Amino acid sequence: MSLMVTVQVNGQAVEVPPGRTLPNFLEQLGYDLRLVALEFNGEILHRQHWFHTRIQEGDVLEVVTVVGGGGSGTPLEPPV
Repeated sequence: MSLMVTVQVNGQAVEVPPGRTLPNFLEQLGYDLRLVALEFNGEILHRQHWFHTRIQEGDVLEVVTVVGGGGSGTPLEPPV
């Protein structure tokens, strides 16, 4: 039995312990949960379902972050 599962986050393979909740996983990756929208396995997953959704082998996440301001600075790279 493997101690880690592999998931895709914004096109990159990431290893994570199985069964971790989405909020816990996203925070581990450095995301501010107040500022993200999430596509989970091809569907937008509403925030109310995040705490009941656990990471499994092969899951695919697309994380979109909200960037405020209007300055001409360089866009931030995602934490992953």
